[in-house]
Amino acid sequence: MTNKDELKGKVNEAKGKVTDDESTELKGKVQQKFGEAKDAAKDKMNKAAGKINEKLDKE
Repeated sequence: MTNKDELKGKVNEAKGKVTDDESTELKGKVQQKFGEAKDAAKDKMNKAAGKINEKLDKE
């Protein structure tokens, strides 16, 4: 799922390519990776919370 950071990153990367601005392009790539990392962390947190809830429900 694409989040706000990934979308902003894609826009900045494209803007950097169009304007031939390597700094903006790199900023966009970093924003995309940051967004991907946030998604991965959120998924792991939700998975862990689900396991904890299952364990608590059994008790």
